[in-house]
Parts: sequence; structure tokens; C-alpha cells
Amino acid sequence: PSNENQEAAKKIARIADLIKQQVELDKLLDIAASAPELPNNKSDYRIASTDVSKSVRIAIARDRAFGFYYPGDLQALEAAGAELTFFDTLNDAQLPECDGLFIGGGFPETCMKELSANESLRASIKQAIDENLPTYAECGGLMYLSRSINWQEQRYDMVGAIPADTEMYPTPQGRGYIQLEETNDSPWPMVKEISSEHIIPGHEFHYSALINLEQPVKYAYKVLRGTGIDGKNDGIVYKNLLACYAHLRDTTANHWAGRFVEFIHECKK
Repeated sequence: PSNENQEAAKKIARIADLIKQQVELDKLLDIAASAPELPNNKSDYRIASTDVSKSVRIAIARDRAFGFYYPGDLQALEAAGAELTFFDTLNDAQLPECDGLFIGGGFPETCMKELSANESLRASIKQAIDENLPTYAECGGLMYLSRSINWQEQRYDMVGAIPADTEMYPTPQGRGYIQLEETNDSPWPMVKEISSEHIIPGHEFHYSALINLEQPVKYAYKVLRGTGIDGKNDGIVYKNLLACYAHLRDTTANHWAGRFVEFIHECKK
């Protein structure tokens, strides 16, 4: 991935140089200027409440270990009233001042030694989650919040907010589209009354699985299609943390960004 390897940026720059050498760019721009306006296909970033003020700050992990975020989802969080601040799990010593936390997907196993070495940040995140900071984690974020990551006969300690260990496997443990149904333990549900009529679409792609998971566990979702955490459930709920293997999208089928921001507001109250 480009957030882990700068070769992609170098290759793109090389392609740009070749195009500049071989294409009459000024003429191309003149032709483009005569084209009609494109239709407006901006995504619909509706939120459930219209009175959400821009007074919550969400800290987002974005670095070599965590780089899988849909730009539209980040825009949806901002449209819902959140200020986004980014931090580096490999180098920052403390979690930035925030009202909520979002740790998205990535490949933390490739950086697990560095992630583990940053003990102060791991402790800062665990303390914040233990003290009820609203937190959402997807896939790589779920792995980071577990007790440890085991890969290629090496084990490194992680945050430890989730009472389980992450085991890496040579083949995918979950891959493809996933369909979820909310449970009564969902911290920021789509509807107040849980119903099988509301199916949440998403996707998953992970070579890891949780092992040694301490019971009992609260889950936000039942898995109707896909793997999730154990083939039947996804979305571990601990205090104000929701951590799942599924990747969600903020679309008309599931405006999760607005609900998460509203949940942060409720927790602040």
C-alpha cells in the first residue's frame, strides 16, 4: 500500500514526466475547457439529527500501519460536525486531545515491532478506552486494540483493550462482501428498535483472527453473510468501543458517520 511504500509515488511521478514529454498538455487543457459541466454526483451525507454542532474532535490514526480510509467517510464525519485530527501510532507519544477515536484498517502486522515499542501511546489509548472514550476500530484497528499480534513466529504486545490475541494465518480468514444485522448491544444503532429489515452491508479482508478471546463478549452485529470475528458475530463492544473486522461505508444504506458523531455528543453530555 502507498502509505507503507513510497515506490508508488515515485512511479506516478515518472508517469507524469512521460506524459509531459509526449502529450501537448496546453492543447489538451483547451479541449477540456470546452467540455460541458459534469453532473453533480456528490455523495449524500445526511445525518439523523440536524442540530449537531461542530464541537467534537475525532482523533484518527493515519500512518504506515493504518492507511485504509475512504475519503468519503472522512468527509461524512466532517459533514456531521466533527473536526478531524490525525496522529501517528508509530511516533506520537500520546493520544491527541479528542472526544472520539477512529482507528481504521491497515497492515499493523508489518509494523508490529514499532507499534509495540511505542508503549506510551499504547497506554494512552488503553486508558482513554477504559475511561469510556467513544472509539470505532475496523480490522487493522481491531488487531491493534487486541492484547498482541502473532505473526511469523513472533509476538508483540498491542494496546490490550480487547481481551484477545491476534493470530496471523497464511490464507484469508475472511474475504468478500459481508452483511450484518444489529443487536441490542450496538452502541450507535441504525434504528432504535432492532429489526431484521435493516441489513448493514460492508466488506472484509483479513488474514488474521482473534484467539484466546475472553468470555463473555458483547457484539454489535450478527453476521448474516461473511466471517466477522467468529463466523456468527462481529463488532466487539467494550464500554464505548466498537471494534469489528467489517469495513463499513457511509452511504444511504448505512449513515454510520453521523450516528458515530451523535454518539460522541451524547457521551460528552
